[in-house]
Amino acid sequence: MTQCLNPNCLKLNPPDTIFCQTCGEKLVLAERYCPLKIIGQGGFGRTFQAVDKYKPSQPFCVIKQFFPQAQGTKTLLKAAELFAQEAERLEGLGKHPQIPELLAYFTQDNRQYLVQEFIDGQNLQQELNESGAFDESQILELLKSLLPVLEFIHSNQVIHRDIKPENIIRRKNNNQYPVQARSSLDNIILVDFGAAKYATMTALGRTGTVIGSAGYVPPEQALGKVTFSSDIYSLGVTCIHLLTGVEPFELFDVSENDWVWRDYLKSSVSGEVGEILDKMIVGATKKRFKNVGEILSIIQPNSSPKTSQSSTAESEKGELFTFEVITVDNSGNIINRTEECAGQKIEDLGNGIKLEMVYIPGGSFLMGSPPNEERRNGNESPQHQVTLEHFYMSKYPITQEQYQVIMDENPSKLKGRNRPVENLNWYDAIEFCKKLSRKTGKIYRLPSESQWEYARPCRNNNTVLFWRNYNV
Repeated sequence: MTQCLNPNCLKLNPPDTIFCQTCGEKLVLAERYCPLKIIGQGGFGRTFQAVDKYKPSQPFCVIKQFFPQAQGTKTLLKAAELFAQEAERLEGLGKHPQIPELLAYFTQDNRQYLVQEFIDGQNLQQELNESGAFDESQILELLKSLLPVLEFIHSNQVIHRDIKPENIIRRKNNNQYPVQARSSLDNIILVDFGAAKYATMTALGRTGTVIGSAGYVPPEQALGKVTFSSDIYSLGVTCIHLLTGVEPFELFDVSENDWVWRDYLKSSVSGEVGEILDKMIVGATKKRFKNVGEILSIIQPNSSPKTSQSSTAESEKGELFTFEVITVDNSGNIINRTEECAGQKIEDLGNGIKLEMVYIPGGSFLMGSPPNEERRNGNESPQHQVTLEHFYMSKYPITQEQYQVIMDENPSKLKGRNRPVENLNWYDAIEFCKKLSRKTGKIYRLPSESQWEYARPCRNNNTVLFWRNYNV
């Protein structure tokens, strides 16, 4: 059947009907997208499952129609702004395997429409209702899957602002949903960017419209202010809701001003995971995790490449190698040379090609830049203490021969087997890590921002900035 999109009609029509047999309105959007049925609706519009007739395979897609039921000029204008903003955010984020792809955004019959990729699966609230409360292993799996997605959108200066179980979908996998799908990290999809905010420093410091879902909104967001850690709070509340099956409002004791989620647990949670969740949902932003990298460094302490491997005990530092450390003065003149040593492990990639992984000991450092630093960027605030556990990182940039042996291709324009591979995008790098992991049986991934800054310091005791001044 074909669904009429006229809000005053919404009648079903026989397949391949061009005009609605009841109201006469054209049924196919942009001569391409054919609506099949309503799959959701709210105060600002409806969502339809549709078919993309332009493509030979005629895949499913989702049509979002802006049709607000709210009253008042200001409310309507804000709703229209948010609808357009969702399309802008999705387009700005590009293609990411765990974010629905934006296919089109246009106006037809004086109504706004957004078309995006269809995700075939259940959201986590539906999964909770059907399968019961999650256990600790499933929560850790959720965090390991979704935190890198948050890291990606935050690196693009976007804050989601509406993370909740309904906005997290587990994509079906091999027709064995949901049991088999629960073990696949890539099947977790973050949807609904209608509330997403572009995070400039000006915007972050300004009180704005209160947006989000009751129970999952952190205190600062409820006051109209939002930070990157606001998404961390909402994700933390999502986790404790999934662990308990109890609504967030009931998990917070107002009289004690404290979370009591442990009183409602359906299965045991370790002290370490409990502490992570507690720090995610603390009301005071200064006591909460500041960024996603801090959490990833705890739950995936040994994964971080430019390429980096996990499952490495502290004692497994590998064989030692020596290197020269050069000290320069404020003018860039070399004033001292010393020889140091570090642990390394060498991965055999085949065909005589090696990958040298350097052991990075754990420690703490001051991340970000001080407010008075010349030529600083606004997203380098605030400075904060970050503690990381040990991990391994590639000694050198990934070379063209290393990329070739894993990916069977070399996209570089400046050819040379020992030259760094270039002409890549973020998705190419992610795919390289995945294939490298499958080949070696170890976990490799791109570094978090904090791990990269810690492993490749550009400051002398975190006070003197080198690379901008001396280009080293």
